[in-house]
Amino acid sequence: MVDTSDRVPIEPQSIIAPLSRAAIFLVLSIDSAPEAILRVRRVIADIGGLVRAVGFRDLQGRLSCNVAIGSAAWDRFGQSRRPAQLRPFAEIRGPVHTAVATPGDLLFHIRADRADMCFELGRLILQAMGDATTVADEVQGFRYFDSRDLLGFVDGTENPTGVDLTQSALIQSEDPPFEGGSYVVVQKYLHNLDRWRSLETVKQESIIGRTKADNVELEDKGQESHKTLTTIVDAEGTEHDILRDNMPFGSLGREEFGTYFIGYTRNLWVIEKMLANMFEGVSAARYDRILDFSTPMTGTTFFAPSYSMLKTFG
Repeated sequence: MVDTSDRVPIEPQSIIAPLSRAAIFLVLSIDSAPEAILRVRRVIADIGGLVRAVGFRDLQGRLSCNVAIGSAAWDRFGQSRRPAQLRPFAEIRGPVHTAVATPGDLLFHIRADRADMCFELGRLILQAMGDATTVADEVQGFRYFDSRDLLGFVDGTENPTGVDLTQSALIQSEDPPFEGGSYVVVQKYLHNLDRWRSLETVKQESIIGRTKADNVELEDKGQESHKTLTTIVDAEGTEHDILRDNMPFGSLGREEFGTYFIGYTRNLWVIEKMLANMFEGVSAARYDRILDFSTPMTGTTFFAPSYSMLKTFG
């Protein structure tokens, strides 16, 4: 028997923290200069210090920040090992719609119950990075009424809870060097709200797979709904969940409205299978009809190491 009594506990990042009321999704590209990667490593190793610098102002604000690293950036970090499933986001071309792949080396998922705390932490991160990084994408999200998206439906209903949450979102002993980490996929979807609102509620419900008013799951009748296509069951009959922390976002002046999808998973293939089902369909022409109204503008994959590992990068 192996003695594990002296094993140092793994501390994950705040991935399984409760959903927040505000968030900033900050995707950065790292400069090609060798000194840039060194500066990035120092900053993310001390991300806890930046979070504390802002968070102490209101401990009830529940400020947190998850840091994740892209596939190409990981290779530049000089690590001797690589997460088993880390790979770039692959474009998916369906019969009608395409899941685009877009660049990104770092993801900062900043969360709090106050938008000003998210903003201040984001500002300090970019200030610390200096010219070592450039912003590839920035989205400021908000919780919309009773956790609904801008399409009017409750989002995140199928998130796992309790022990299942940790088992679904965090790597376990199958990849020991990266235990406590998580694979992360992000996509920014823009909605055509005028077209969506022109549909009768019963049609919207058939596309989503749930009732709009009370969020009750519906039985599919011949056409795979979004709910069905994103339910992943393996060959042994085991259902695989992910943790979603999606947020609505919008710009009134530009009339851009959408949902920022972010999924944390123990197994990257689960999200990849979900997206393949959505864009390619599981049978001829049966892709996810929500894509007729929601267009993905980005698509990037990252790995969020444990907080224990993150602190060693400095």
